[in-house]
Amino acid sequence: MNARAGAASPLDPEAIADAIDRQLRALAEPTTAAMRRVRIDYSRCLRTHSASDVLAVAEALAERHRWVAYELLYYHPSKLAQLDLAAVERLGRGISSWGAVDAFARYISGPAWRLGLIADANVQCWAASPDRWWRRAALVSTVPLNLRAAGGTGDSTRTLDICARLAADRDDMVVKALSWALREMVLWDPDGVRAFLAAHDAVLAPRVRREVNHKLASGLKNPTRRPLA
Repeated sequence: MNARAGAASPLDPEAIADAIDRQLRALAEPTTAAMRRVRIDYSRCLRTHSASDVLAVAEALAERHRWVAYELLYYHPSKLAQLDLAAVERLGRGISSWGAVDAFARYISGPAWRLGLIADANVQCWAASPDRWWRRAALVSTVPLNLRAAGGTGDSTRTLDICARLAADRDDMVVKALSWALREMVLWDPDGVRAFLAAHDAVLAPRVRREVNHKLASGLKNPTRRPLA
C-alpha cells in the first residue's frame, strides 16, 4: 500500500504495518517530526477504512513503533470507539519504558477511560499490578482526564483515587508519574490537591511534595531560582 496512493481494499494489516516499519527505518533522520509525517500520510489513506481495520494495523505495528501505532488509532475518525478492555490491554502488552507507557496512556488508555470504553475498576487493577509499568500506566491514564489539549475537563474523583492507591509507592517511575498526575489536577482542583498532600504527607516521596507544592504556589513544576545578588 502506497501511503500517497489512497486506501487499498481489502486491507492487509500485517502488510501495512510492515510498510510503515520499512518507511520509518529508511528515514535518513528518524526525528519525531519525520516519523510523524509518515504517520500522517498513513492516517490520510486509512481514514476511509473501518475502525477495526485500523486497530488491526495498530496491533501489528505496536511492538515495533508504539507511539506511531497509537497515533494512527487516536487520529482516526472513529475516535477510539472500537476499543474495549481487551483491545486496550493488547495494545499495552510489553510496555517496558517510560516512553512506551506514556504514549500508551496519553493516546490509548487515558482517552479510552475518559470516553467510558474502559471502567474505573480496570485502571484500579493496573494500579495494583506487580509490574511497575502498569502502575505507571494507571497514573498517566489520569492525565487525559485533566489535560485540556487531550479533551480533559477535570476529574478529581478518579484522579485522586488512583493517586491514593499509589501514594506510598517508591518506584521512581511511579513517583514521577504520581507527581505528574497531581500537577495536572492543580488547574481544576487546587484545594483537592492540597488536601491530598496533607492526607498522605507521611508516605509521599519528597519529590512529589516538592514538585506539586511548586505547581500550587507558582504554576510551575520547578520554578527558576532567582540569581544571587
